[in-house]
Order: sequence, then C-alpha cells, then structure tokens
Amino acid sequence: MDVEDLEVYQRLCKLHIEVCDLSHEWPQEERYELGSQVRRSSNSSSAQLVEKHDDRHIRNKIEGINRSRGEAGETIHHLFIAKLKGYIEPSVYSSYRSRYKECIRMLNGLEKSLEKHLPESERRWKAQG
Repeated sequence: MDVEDLEVYQRLCKLHIEVCDLSHEWPQEERYELGSQVRRSSNSSSAQLVEKHDDRHIRNKIEGINRSRGEAGETIHHLFIAKLKGYIEPSVYSSYRSRYKECIRMLNGLEKSLEKHLPESERRWKAQG
C-alpha cells in the first residue's frame, strides 16, 4: 500500500492545507512566528509518515508514526496558543483539535497493527486480557 492510500495521511495533508489558509489570516507579525511554526508542524506530521513508510524495518516505520503523532500534538499546541491570542475562535480551535485527535487515534491504530510483527516483549501496546 502506498502512503497516499492511508486515510490518516490524506487527512493530515488536508488539515495542513487548511491550517496554512487559516494561519495566513493572522496578524502580519505572527505569519512568520506562530504561523510559521504551525505550518511547519502540520506539514511535518504527514511528512514523517512518508519518510519512514517504505522502510523495511518495522521499528523504523513505528518511529515515523511516533514522530507524526508528536507533530500533530505540537500543531494542536500552536492552534491553542492562537486561540489564546484571539486569532481563532474557540469553536475553530475545537474543530481542529478534534480532527487532529482523530488522526492521533488513527496513528495509534496503525502503530498497533505494525507492532503485531514484533516480539510481544518489544511492543508498546500490550495485549489486553
């Protein structure tokens, strides 16, 4: 499966485009400060998946997923700061936060499915039961 076929990748790319458009509406002085940070982290979330997707080693693929999850979390943080500064409405922040959290859940699922190929002692997601 190509990375472009992953629903989480598609969603993260769409979110990045939306975040770019949103950040360009912020005050001029923020376009190169907070705006640049949020654009970089939102782009990096999907880019991390691409970087490790074709790697032959499961641990490296999982590393890419972990980095992607971290960048998604960082993007939520930048959007929260934008909300605190009054650049976006709380409802707009809530919508982005919810969609990024859904991507994080999808990344967790992707990681769990990859970990099935590792010895149980090396898995982060331990079997329940």
